[in-house]
Amino acid sequence: MTVTFEQIVALPKVLLHDHLDGGVRPRTVVELAEKAGHALPTIDPDALAAWFRDAADSGSLEAYIATFSHTIAVMQRPKALRRVAREAVLDVAADGVVYAEERFAPELHQAGGLSLQQAVDAVLEGLAEGEAEAAAAGHPIRARLLLCAMRQSDRADEIAALALANRDRGVVGFDIAGPEAGFPASALGAAFAQLRTARFPVTVHAGEAAGRDSLDEAVDVGALRLGHGVRLVDDIRHDDAGAPVLGRLAHWVRDRGIALEVCPTSNLQTGAALSIAEHPVTTLLRLGFAVTVNTDNRLQSRTGLSRELHLLVTEAGWTLDDVRTVTLTAARHAFVHADERQDLIDRVIVPGHAPTGTGRHRA
Repeated sequence: MTVTFEQIVALPKVLLHDHLDGGVRPRTVVELAEKAGHALPTIDPDALAAWFRDAADSGSLEAYIATFSHTIAVMQRPKALRRVAREAVLDVAADGVVYAEERFAPELHQAGGLSLQQAVDAVLEGLAEGEAEAAAAGHPIRARLLLCAMRQSDRADEIAALALANRDRGVVGFDIAGPEAGFPASALGAAFAQLRTARFPVTVHAGEAAGRDSLDEAVDVGALRLGHGVRLVDDIRHDDAGAPVLGRLAHWVRDRGIALEVCPTSNLQTGAALSIAEHPVTTLLRLGFAVTVNTDNRLQSRTGLSRELHLLVTEAGWTLDDVRTVTLTAARHAFVHADERQDLIDRVIVPGHAPTGTGRHRA
């Protein structure tokens, strides 16, 4: 059965990995840059959108990250942060997303004098405004927030404490982001210990630019989800008969249902995958890993969640059942309490249209 883009848009979806500073509307970047006095490569919104995509198509995570200098520069005031957060919710809700976990690094938004808490306050206000506006437009959505600490800085303890201080206000998880190579998760062990003691959910960017070792470290510090995680296939080999054989790390991740926050288009741009057709996400799904599909940075990748899923349908042979499976998996691994996840699942799965299987192969 042919699965159309419109069908996927109409499906209620769950988005777990979406960066606020990577999802700013091009016109918003232009308008905020003018107010902030920040120079852009171009002030034409369409040309700027193309510039972001082309600059991100580098094959390097470090070069990809460099494009954020412009979006972060225009997100240094409360009003700008509120606007970006509100528009992010509206944009993903219009794409059929019913639950979204947006993430940002508060430490990157202090050039204008904001405190860490003021930056969080502004984003939370914007998310709430977006929820209300989306609901009024007929696109109800729940939006929650993850706080990122940057690997290359020395502020993870602060950000962990900030996340805990706001855990009852809509902050539901902690993440570390930035360059993977040379900045191991283990170096931030005190922050992860603080979060583990407080029983607070953690996801870690790993297995994108760096390989198996980064995934090992993410698991060691207690990650419940892995941001990207596609290099997990490095721990899967094939025997003489061609059957997959999982290594100890791969078994651990699959056996314990640690979710993978896979972002297909972004992975192509950073060199973590060669094509959608050959992307490791399909292998990981077929082997029974807890796969979720996400956008990462909608501006740099010029994408949305429906587009990511439709690419997997058209280029990797996914079925509608596969789409529903990864959606259900995402709902089950949201960083909210079990009762709220169950309510979300009741909205995500259309009665009579539950997935018929997990797509799992024995290994």
